[in-house]
Amino acid sequence: MKDYQKQVDEWISRDTSGYWKPLEILARLVEEVGELAREVNHRFGPKKKKVSEKDKELGDEMADIIMTLICLANSQKIDLDKHFKKMMQKLNSRDKDRWKGK
Repeated sequence: MKDYQKQVDEWISRDTSGYWKPLEILARLVEEVGELAREVNHRFGPKKKKVSEKDKELGDEMADIIMTLICLANSQKIDLDKHFKKMMQKLNSRDKDRWKGK
């Protein structure tokens, strides 16, 4: 994640006027998650697309979410590597048997 966070930070400092305010980034994140949800619903849920609508790449929609999360993390000086490792340790210890057999 450090590399991704660095790439985003370099892009932001080079090509934009800086990070948006946290609530603005969160609004963007909700929008991006909504786009992913819409695509997943069209593919796997009951609501099918109109004939005129094109498929979107699920990976592209996920990457948009990751980019937006990285912007939020960078704007708040959060080391995502550190927090991801912490979360994985929790899953591997506290929750190691939680979903077995499901």
